[in-house]
Amino acid sequence: MHFISTRGQVPPTPIDDALVAGLAPDGGLYVPGRMPRLDDWSPLSTLSATALRTLAPYFEGSALRDRLEAICADAFSFDAPLRPLAGAGDHVLELFHGPTAAFKDYAARFLARALEGLRDPSAPPTTIVVATSGDTGAAVAAAFHRRPGFRVVILYPDGKVSPRQAHGLGCWGDNVAAYRVEGSFDDCQRLAKQALADEALRARVPLGSANSISLGRLLPQAAYYAHAAAHFHAAHGQALNFIVPTGNLGNASAAFVARSMGAPVGGIRLACNANDTLPRYFAGADYAAQPTRATLANAMDVGAPSNFERLRHWHRSDAELRAGFVAASVDDATIREVVREAPTRHGIVACPHTATGLKLLQDLRAAGDTRPWAVVATAHPAKFESIVEPLVGHPVEPPPALAECLARPARAAAMAPEYDALKAVLEG
Repeated sequence: MHFISTRGQVPPTPIDDALVAGLAPDGGLYVPGRMPRLDDWSPLSTLSATALRTLAPYFEGSALRDRLEAICADAFSFDAPLRPLAGAGDHVLELFHGPTAAFKDYAARFLARALEGLRDPSAPPTTIVVATSGDTGAAVAAAFHRRPGFRVVILYPDGKVSPRQAHGLGCWGDNVAAYRVEGSFDDCQRLAKQALADEALRARVPLGSANSISLGRLLPQAAYYAHAAAHFHAAHGQALNFIVPTGNLGNASAAFVARSMGAPVGGIRLACNANDTLPRYFAGADYAAQPTRATLANAMDVGAPSNFERLRHWHRSDAELRAGFVAASVDDATIREVVREAPTRHGIVACPHTATGLKLLQDLRAAGDTRPWAVVATAHPAKFESIVEPLVGHPVEPPPALAECLARPARAAAMAPEYDALKAVLEG
């Protein structure tokens, strides 16, 4: 299979080249030249087996084809359980059981193994440039830490991630360096994209991407939607609908990929925080990026979601795109209220991001919607203890892997939100 750019200015590209490049040369995002559909979505026993079935059509002709099973086994070695909530027909898809307690662990590990398999051992090291609004950077750091032939440069907005998230970005050392940028996530994302599109720089310094603009992040995430939906459909004879907390739209785009491949995924609702670029658009306004606002659900603090370009490419018109999704914004006061009530109302302790999804679920039930819905739990609440614990009234213990990260010292250097500052780091 070949992949094309959303901007249509580059020839069809094999998946191996698209994975290594990250961003298409014309500044667009790579998408499949066609979306494969599978006839058999009967449930498989493990998440890694579902991942292999989901990803295999994209890797026909790839140098990774014979290694794909082993890559999936490593990347999807921890489960993504679908658990019932207190309400009838309500579920939560827990995606926080990986090494950094966030959903991004699955795809980051897949991408690291894939790029390692494609790398020429005699080539100079590849620098993975990653912008993060909170969770991506730690997942990428964990996936590439001490992996020969790679170094990682993490850019995050100074003061706009939780203390434990910041610690998880700067606690790795070795081949991983974290930089706290004096600006917003959009500044970090702008700098990363500028570097990846700088052909002169890339001729001197081999670069790669691990943000959700990368196919190696997008495609693997379709696996846990397909897995949960297949098991639910087999048990209940219904498609499972998903509420996805979203910022840069990568996770929600993966749900769309799973649905487009024929997996029994029903409706997809986008839960946003006060950064309401997407709710404005899906309510009928012209698409217009907004300045980023800092919120309690900081990993979703994105005013210009990159993957919107993919969703728009996959639909023939704005009307068709708007017909396929619903988006709503949840403010900080409501997030606090939902987190406070979640143990009693839903039977779980929720992180601020998951709380945005729970709010949409509550609104659906209040409006009389009786369909089965799963809220995607994107991160463990212990990553946001300073927000969650005062609201629920008790400590939230971090899972063992997160506790191990927090026990290590952490360091991040300051960086101005200027391209010359990033270039100096990359060329240093």
